[in-house]
Amino acid sequence: MRKADDGRDEVTEGGPGPEWYDRGMDALEREITVFYRRARASSGEMARQVHPELEPAAYGLLVRLEETGPERATELAAYFGVGKATMSRQLRALEQLGLVAREPDPADGRAFLLRLTDEGHHRLGRVREARRARYWRQLAEWDPRDVRELARLLHRLNTAP
Repeated sequence: MRKADDGRDEVTEGGPGPEWYDRGMDALEREITVFYRRARASSGEMARQVHPELEPAAYGLLVRLEETGPERATELAAYFGVGKATMSRQLRALEQLGLVAREPDPADGRAFLLRLTDEGHHRLGRVREARRARYWRQLAEWDPRDVRELARLLHRLNTAP
């Protein structure tokens, strides 16, 4: 590795060295940490806009159900990487707020599917539109290709083993 004319490390034959990798990982960790903290704060704000009693973590459940349609609690728990008890507690709270309803799973009469209620769709849709408008304002100066690339890279990170 050597320094390029602009001061950046330039990869030479043999690939990047540990110093380049460590600095890259430090920067990645820092940016993901900031992104995560901001996303959590934003989820809390959006959850309260959907319903004042909604837990921040439950907002993601509503979004998932809107995107996928009815799902089993076990599928939701696996997707979010949480235990069955945690998922059951969050879903029970969503049901009590009238945002989610259970229906029998036609593929297995012993199981249930969770779906958004009409009220859940309405409330979530209103909040998501406001969030999209905020993203649009934040990214208005970005090249659309960069926005698509960011989405692609985040998807790649989120689906990595």
